[in-house]
Amino acid sequence: MWRIWLLFDPRRALVALFIFLFVLALLIHFILLSTDRFNWLDGPHMGGTTSMQQSAPK
Repeated sequence: MWRIWLLFDPRRALVALFIFLFVLALLIHFILLSTDRFNWLDGPHMGGTTSMQQSAPK
């Protein structure tokens, strides 16, 4: 395992890994926010606005 770190600079590899994981986490969160089921900010949207109008009794 130590020979792998002779090929790569550990600081650059770890910085690249953390940047990749951060971008991946942002991407996953934005994908979830765009769905109706997992949007925890706005809550679930009701599919269509069906309003029932009641007529006044005659």
